[in-house]
Amino acid sequence: MNKYRKIPVVIEAEQYIKYGKLAKGMCSSQTCYTRVCDEPHVHTIHNGQIVLLEVGDWIIPEPDGEHYYPCKPDIFEMTYEKV
Repeated sequence: MNKYRKIPVVIEAEQYIKYGKLAKGMCSSQTCYTRVCDEPHVHTIHNGQIVLLEVGDWIIPEPDGEHYYPCKPDIFEMTYEKV
């Protein structure tokens, strides 16, 4: 098995800190909430998948800048450092 190191990259991320408070990257579409999902969520680039958010999750943009994915706080802390 080969070993790989993650390429250093600077990201912008926002933490979802309070239920009901929008964070950058969260879906805020009324039609989405009424037809598809009534929980806080983000849309990913992977087949338009909807991923639910929990308070404390970090929201990170996908490389396309239009889709997002959540990251649990402990994983975020091990993976990223503040610049």
